[in-house]
Amino acid sequence: MLSLHWPWFLLALPLPLLVYYFVPAQQQNHSQVFAPSLMMLAEQKQQGPQSPSRFMYGLMMLAWLFLVLACTRPIFVGEPKAITETDRNMMLAVDISGSMAEEDMAVRGRLINRLQAVKVVLTDFIAQRKGDRLGLILFGSKAYIQTPLTFDLTTLEQLLNEAALGLAGKQTAIGDAIGLGVKRLQSLPESNRVLILLTDGQNTAGEIEPLQAAKLAGQAGVKIYTVGIGADELIKQGFFGPRRVNPSRDLDEPTLIEIAKSTGGEYFRARNLEELDRIYALLDDLEEIEVEQQMIRPEKSLFHYPLALALLLASLIYCIQQGWFKWLPMRRATNKEKANV
Repeated sequence: MLSLHWPWFLLALPLPLLVYYFVPAQQQNHSQVFAPSLMMLAEQKQQGPQSPSRFMYGLMMLAWLFLVLACTRPIFVGEPKAITETDRNMMLAVDISGSMAEEDMAVRGRLINRLQAVKVVLTDFIAQRKGDRLGLILFGSKAYIQTPLTFDLTTLEQLLNEAALGLAGKQTAIGDAIGLGVKRLQSLPESNRVLILLTDGQNTAGEIEPLQAAKLAGQAGVKIYTVGIGADELIKQGFFGPRRVNPSRDLDEPTLIEIAKSTGGEYFRARNLEELDRIYALLDDLEEIEVEQQMIRPEKSLFHYPLALALLLASLIYCIQQGWFKWLPMRRATNKEKANV
């Protein structure tokens, strides 16, 4: 359905006619001496004075019509569509410290580092959060808000994919990340406030201890789900041959378990990509929320189409007046018009 945002602009349609009939014509000054060349005199004698044809007047009227139509700001209103809204606000806190560079996560038989694995899984997770408001915290030695709570999941996904290892420092400030998440969530009136914290290490930096930050989260009604990422066993080639190592030896599982328990959340262990994927799939079952259906009518602005046509016609009129299209008909002036010249 077509709708006009400012329909009162249509009152300007008869303006050119009002100017033509009620504004007096400008008097020409014949005091200057004009000496045309012989060629011009011969051409005028042969053709006579010319004035705009009906074709030109038609072009001018169309150009004015399209210009006025563009000013009314036409909008195409689509069919009503149902959208789903929830009252869940979820912050994602992702560890980007130096230890996340450990390549112990496999995808399609190829080892990738932990941050790359997180990006692969979170990309699908974010795409399924229609109706939720998500935010992104990146933390290393310090914690930063990369994206505030927003419905713009496309931008959030893009900023997550642009996150680089060590960008926030080499150490791990788990307590600061929790504190920053609580600060962003506690002021919201909604009851569903969720923080998902993903890390592969232990708290080695920051101004607040993780358990102290978790206590503040519990008081603010923020539920924290913690995820410990990293394989339990990895075979590395050494000088004396292959050897088994535990790449997750620095993971502080007791603290992560206590953080989740004290806030009413849960702790998950992600040793590979499949486990990490299942963890995020479980979060919808753990967080039952009310879903509200709302109807919207999408709108598409169309003003640029008549505006483009008006500019095109104006350019055509200019070219004709400059004599670039001499094949177009020009009306000869009447005897009365000749007498007034």
